Amino acid sequence: MLLTGVALPSSFTNNHVMPSPSSHPRDPLHGITLENILNQLVQRHGWGEMGRRIPVRCFKFNPTVKSSLTFLRKTPWARQKVEDWFIGELLQK
Repeated sequence: MLLTGVALPSSFTNNHVMPSPSSHPRDPLHGITLENILNQLVQRHGWGEMGRRIPVRCFKFNPTVKSSLTFLRKTPWARQKVEDWFIGELLQK
């Protein structure tokens, strides 16, 4: 769509460069989905260790990625614990 007669602010010039998706120093989880985080933690530690560290039913009883994603998306405190664990492992590398 071409806009004519519209003055754009100087921040929208051709010299404006958007940061690449992987270069967000303040958000280490940028571009990493919750599903990816969960799959990596399950692969590294298994459901047993996940249920021990974060004692929730979706990790302890008949765990699946689907049920865990549903729970974590609805439960901010549990999601935060999973994300903090993942970030802690990223920082150790």
